[in-house]
Amino acid sequence: MGSKNDAPTWADQWGPGDDGSTNGKADNNKKTAAGNVKAAASEGLVKAKAAALVGAHKVKSGTSSGIKWVKEQYQKRASK
Repeated sequence: MGSKNDAPTWADQWGPGDDGSTNGKADNNKKTAAGNVKAAASEGLVKAKAAALVGAHKVKSGTSSGIKWVKEQYQKRASK
């Protein structure tokens, strides 16, 4: 096993790079990634709204047709 002195330091493992500069690339990547996530979330929200609207229309039409069916059944029995 190696001695404790052979292990790389925290800065060596997680530092910005070999020369110590990032040139703003990490910041640009973070902004781009955040923009991509925001755009994807916005797109997902639009799709969810559309699906909810379609579902609401189906529930409304199903309820309406169900009520009509019940009324028809009642009228058939009441007219006998």
